[in-house]
Amino acid sequence: MKLGQATIKDIAKELNVSSSTVSRALKDYPGISDETKRKVKELADKLNYRPNAVALSLRKSKSFTIGVIIPEVVHFFFSTVISGIEEIAFANGYNVILCQTNERLDREKSSIETMLSNQIDGLLVSYSKETTDFEHFSKLMKLEFPIVFFDRLPDLPNSINVTVNDYDGAYQAVTHLISQGYKKIVHLAGPKNLTISKKRREGYIQALEDAGISVNENLIVECPSGTEKESFDVTIKLFEDVDNRPDAIFAHHDIVGAGAMMALKSIGLKIPEDVGVVGYSNWQFSSMIDPPLSTVSQPGFNIGEKATTMLLDMINNKNDYKKEPVHVVLDTELLVRKSSVRL
Repeated sequence: MKLGQATIKDIAKELNVSSSTVSRALKDYPGISDETKRKVKELADKLNYRPNAVALSLRKSKSFTIGVIIPEVVHFFFSTVISGIEEIAFANGYNVILCQTNERLDREKSSIETMLSNQIDGLLVSYSKETTDFEHFSKLMKLEFPIVFFDRLPDLPNSINVTVNDYDGAYQAVTHLISQGYKKIVHLAGPKNLTISKKRREGYIQALEDAGISVNENLIVECPSGTEKESFDVTIKLFEDVDNRPDAIFAHHDIVGAGAMMALKSIGLKIPEDVGVVGYSNWQFSSMIDPPLSTVSQPGFNIGEKATTMLLDMINNKNDYKKEPVHVVLDTELLVRKSSVRL
């Protein structure tokens, strides 16, 4: 049974009780046994019954509305993705409902409920840093509800994904630092549970190995929150030993890179003469700070366009992607600026 098709009558028939009993059980009315309430609610949850008019309308027609769930609107990368999403959605007569999770799992789950209650036809998702169990998405996928994941790749079989080549982006960044004579390169890494963090770490390691530089695990330091203060504090600690300091930093995104640059300046080190720095994502500020920050540019707008096109194909039954590749990978671009050029 597909999402939105279950009704009170369906639940009543399955349990061999009256529709009124089901209705009262769902509303916790007195006079209904706890056992009946339990059975009704379990089946309603299994069938993804929605106790409102939305379910009925979902059975009859499309709403021409799609939902978008992202970690944070203020992130420059996600704002560019949203622009790409809206470009394709509006061109095809669809509206967009946007929710941000602020990297919290509970908000992610409540956002899904909000989206479904607002009669969306499909969902575009970049999940939160807290999400390690994808059951809430798996449940919808089993009900054949159209979902496309972007940027962050979930640990789910048969998921539809649009990402960038984070491995190659990191490889390019670190190879560039090595070409400028830097050898002791720190990686300020993202959360370990995110695939994008794993791929950037792998690219960092491979670039070092290909250059004949031994990988020092002590120079791979996680910055899970990704704030300026966090990377500032981490950088200060990394550079405490005056006689054994790193000479370059590859940050998992530009905010982390900017925090590291502030820390380096605070202890009197010059960028790029003493320490080279490369970030990731090409936030707008990265070209405006002193010195301008080298970074890896992600095609956020193109990601939004591609993910939305795939989602609308699923909604309109043009392609279910079951017989085709379901992981689209777009290329990144290294933008070299003054923060990493000393030769």
